Amino acid sequence: MGQSYNDKKEEGIVHYFRKNMGRRVFILTKAFPFMFIGKIKSIVEDMVVLDVETTSIPSLEGKEWTVHIHSIEVFYIETGLGAKIPHLKDS
Repeated sequence: MGQSYNDKKEEGIVHYFRKNMGRRVFILTKAFPFMFIGKIKSIVEDMVVLDVETTSIPSLEGKEWTVHIHSIEVFYIETGLGAKIPHLKDS
């Protein structure tokens, strides 16, 4: 028997994130802190390591976060073909 739908979906998402390492990403999750904007630093198994610019909680910004693929509800990666993710902080 082949891979389940969920296994194929997870594999595809991991591959897409790996292919776009170094790019900016917007992620919404089910759990606190719910929102991340940052750069994809690396992929470790089914975890995305981010250099986080912005979250819903300012004291958690400017740090490295690891987000489990299963907890991601929605994501958008800047690829140069679509809209850019806005910078929400003054620099």
